[in-house]
Amino acid sequence: MTRIKLCGLTRDGDIETANILKPDYIGFVFAEKSRRHVTPGQAEALKKRLNPDIQAVGVFVNEKAETVAALLKQGIIDLAQLHGNEDEAYLGRLRTLTEKPVIRAFRIAGTEDLQRAEDSSADILLLDAGAGGGTVFDWQLLREWKKPYFLAGGLDPENIREAIRTLRPYGVDVSSGIETDGRKDPEKMKAFVTAVREEDQG
Repeated sequence: MTRIKLCGLTRDGDIETANILKPDYIGFVFAEKSRRHVTPGQAEALKKRLNPDIQAVGVFVNEKAETVAALLKQGIIDLAQLHGNEDEAYLGRLRTLTEKPVIRAFRIAGTEDLQRAEDSSADILLLDAGAGGGTVFDWQLLREWKKPYFLAGGLDPENIREAIRTLRPYGVDVSSGIETDGRKDPEKMKAFVTAVREEDQG
């Protein structure tokens, strides 16, 4: 079954919808430049409302490893997702501070980007088109890809069935594709999750 991650949740209503839909993961964005940014305090309050069967992922961009590890240790998030220039040395440092899983995001524009992802020691790979721009990269690049990964970038309720049918990724990650006017849209969230599960059932 394809894992589902609904990213960029910021409001109580987003959590309530997620609790109904029961995705595998939701995401809190801690990168301050993002319009979906939440503070650790906001994330903690939202996490308390989250169904414990759903794992919370913290999304970071070049954050101090100590800050990431602290949020993991406090239980505000269950996994860390790295979206900046974090290298293998950073991953090594983070692993001395926490045993929690790490997702490493890679922007895919060509085969050289896939090689960088292939060489990563992260627990989970996320292959993306960019930084939340809602665009799709060339899925043909992944035709021969063997490692499990989360597919991200430009996914929405309309194209997610084709994405799963074409690539069979380990998981799918969506943010802007389930929004209306910059806010999470409960109907789009439901349509996305329903489409993934129906496609899985074939």
